[in-house]
Amino acid sequence: MSIRLKIILIVLPLLTATLMLTGFAAVFSAETGITKVAIDFLGFKAEELKKNADSQWNLLVTNHLTGNPQYVEVTKQAVQSFAKSVIRSDTEVIFALNHSGKIAMSTRPIKWLPGELAALDAMEKAKTTGWQTFTAEGRERVAQIFFFEPFGWYVVVSEARDTFFQGVREINLQNYLILAGSLIFSFLLMLFFSTYLTRPISKMVRTMREIIQDNNLTRRVDVEFQDEIGRMAQTFNLMLAELERAYGQIKNFAYQSVLARKTEQKIRNIFQKYVPSDVIDEVLGNPESALLGENRQVAILFSDIRGFTTISETMRPDELVTSLNRYFSMMVDIIVARNGTVDKYIGDAIMALFGAPVRSENDSLLSVLAGLEMAQALEVFNEEQKAKDKKEFHIGIGINYGEVTVGNIGSEKKMNYTVIGDNVNLASRLEGLTKKYKQMLLFSDSVYQRVGRYVYCRLVDKVVVKGKTHGENIYTAKRTLTDQEKRGWATWHSGLEAYYRRDFGRARGLFLEVADRWLPGDSLAIDFAERASAFIQTPPEPGWVGLEIMHEK
Repeated sequence: MSIRLKIILIVLPLLTATLMLTGFAAVFSAETGITKVAIDFLGFKAEELKKNADSQWNLLVTNHLTGNPQYVEVTKQAVQSFAKSVIRSDTEVIFALNHSGKIAMSTRPIKWLPGELAALDAMEKAKTTGWQTFTAEGRERVAQIFFFEPFGWYVVVSEARDTFFQGVREINLQNYLILAGSLIFSFLLMLFFSTYLTRPISKMVRTMREIIQDNNLTRRVDVEFQDEIGRMAQTFNLMLAELERAYGQIKNFAYQSVLARKTEQKIRNIFQKYVPSDVIDEVLGNPESALLGENRQVAILFSDIRGFTTISETMRPDELVTSLNRYFSMMVDIIVARNGTVDKYIGDAIMALFGAPVRSENDSLLSVLAGLEMAQALEVFNEEQKAKDKKEFHIGIGINYGEVTVGNIGSEKKMNYTVIGDNVNLASRLEGLTKKYKQMLLFSDSVYQRVGRYVYCRLVDKVVVKGKTHGENIYTAKRTLTDQEKRGWATWHSGLEAYYRRDFGRARGLFLEVADRWLPGDSLAIDFAERASAFIQTPPEPGWVGLEIMHEK
C-alpha cells in the first residue's frame, strides 16, 4: 500500500469529521449567542419600559394625584411616548391590553385578524408573562410580556419572528458556506501535501499539526505502521493526551468548586435555623466585623406564655413539645412576615427585634402590627387546642422602641447576635405588666409616638417600672374598633384626664360608665374606679402625678 494511499485513508475521515464538527459547533454557537443577545435586548426594552412606567406612577403617588383621571391619562400618554421612542424597526410594536381585553396603548395601529386579539386576552387572563410567541396581523411574533398593575395593563413588547431571527439566518448561511469551502479547501490541501512524501519528516509533522485543530480531545489515531506516518500519528496522540489531561484537571477544579458551593449552602441552611439569614450574610460578607457592635434604634418585642408551668404539668412531654412547636411556628411566621428577627427563645418566651440587622421604614409600627396579629393567631391556635382537648395558651406581649447596643456577643466558641441595654429591659418589664393590667399587648410611649397615627391606641397607665426612676406611659392598641368601643375608649380617656387632674369623683363616674355601659366588665375601668374611690376617701399627697410604682416584673 502506497504512502499516499495511507495518508488519504488516515487523514481524510479525521479531517472531514473535524471540520464538520467545528463548522456545526460554530453554527450552533452563533445561533445560540445571537438569539440570546436579541432576546436580552427585547427583554431590556421591556424592563426599561416598566421602569419608566413605575417612575411615572411614583410621581403620581408622591404628589397624591393617583385619584385624578386627568393626570393619570397624561401619565399613560407619557408611557406610550416612551414606548414609541424605543422602537427600532418598522415591524416592531409595543402595545398594552386592559383587563377587558381591549387595546389600551399601542405604538402604531395594529390590524388584528379574527381570533388574534382573543388569544392574547386569554394569555392575559392566564397571567402569562416573560418570553412568549403569538400571532398578530397574520404574522408570528415574539415578545417579552409583563403586567403593570397601576394601569391594569398587560404590556407586550414584540417583534416579527422572521425579522427577529433574520440575523441568525444570515450568519448560519455564512457559516455553512465557510464550512463547505473549508472542506473543499482542506481536501485539496491534503492532496497537495500527499504528493510531497519525500520531504523531511519534521515538515510532515508540522503540516499535520496545522491541519488538525479541533476540540474533540477524546479522538485518537491508531499507530499501525512504523514509518514516518506512524511517528506523525504518535505525535498527534501525545498532543491530545496532554490536552485531555489538562482538560480533566479543569473539570476536576470545576467539580470541586461546585461541591464547595453546595457544602457552603448546606451549612448556611443548617445555621439559618439558629441565626437569622441576614446575620449570616453580614458575617460571610464582612467577617472581620463579626465581633463589632453598634448603637441602633430598634423595636424590641417580648412575648411570654402565662402560667406555662401549670400548663406543662397537665400535658405529656411529647404533647407539650408538639403544642409549643405549633405555637412558635405561628408566632415566628408573623414576626418574620413583618420584617422582624427572632433573637432567641427564652423557655416559652420569644424575644424579637425589628430594625436589626435590617432596618425598615417604621419598625415600631411593624412590631405593633406583629403583636396584634400574634394575638389573632393565638385565637386560631387555641381553637386547635380545644379541638384536641388540650390546654389553651394565654400570652403577654411587651414592646419598646429605643437605642440599644446590637452585635454578635459572646466568646470565640459561642456567639449570639442580640441586643442589650435599658430599652431591652423595659420591653421585658412591659411584657410582665400585661398580667397585672389583663392586657395581651402593652407598649411604651416611644412606640406610641410612632404608631398612634396608624392604629387605635389606649393609654393604660403611667408607671415606674423596676429599675427606673421616671414615669412611663404605657398603651395598648387595636387595628379596628366598633362604634361602642370607640365611645368606650373616648370615655375612658376622659376619665383618665379627670383622674390625673385629681377630680376623682368625676373620674370614678366615667370609669364606671365605661365598665357598665360601653365596655362591660372592662378590667381597666373597674381597677381605676376602685383607685378613684380610694383617693376620694384618702386623697394623695400634694406632689402626686398619678404614677404607679412597680416593684416586680
